[in-house]
Amino acid sequence: MMEKIRAAITAVNAYVPEYVLTNAELETMIDTTDEWIKSRTGISERRILKGKDKGTSDMAYKAVQRLCDKRGIKPEEIDLLICATATPDMLFPATANIICDKVGAKNAFGFDLNAACSGFIYSLITASKYIETGAYKKIVVVGADKMSSIVDYTNRTTCILFGDASGAVLLYFY
Repeated sequence: MMEKIRAAITAVNAYVPEYVLTNAELETMIDTTDEWIKSRTGISERRILKGKDKGTSDMAYKAVQRLCDKRGIKPEEIDLLICATATPDMLFPATANIICDKVGAKNAFGFDLNAACSGFIYSLITASKYIETGAYKKIVVVGADKMSSIVDYTNRTTCILFGDASGAVLLYFY
């Protein structure tokens, strides 16, 4: 009897932009205070990707590149890359494909999965199912969003919550 193939997370990495948007800075933009934000959310700062020409893929590819370096694999070894995002660089091509191109994952196919808050978990489950079929061995799942590109900075109920970042995991069969 053949053992069931299972997926395991074998590496984790992330990238956050350099610019820090503090609560003190938000106080100058909207009617709020550091105390009001912290008492409701616990948040004191968030990272923001600066630059009109910068998008979700710019953060994501750095997380994937660091992931490959950390795990000691070449981008060409990646079979599939799934990008969970609500803020794709553009509608077409998929941000996952842009990430593959930037990182050099020339043997991977990729697609975006837009499921908002649950997107990363949904992507992990999807990736594990691809591995469990035996079709793929190395899959990268990226969760990345440039929320600053869609947040309304005049609405204090939402702008205090979101920043920009990316995280990546490598799923491998065992």
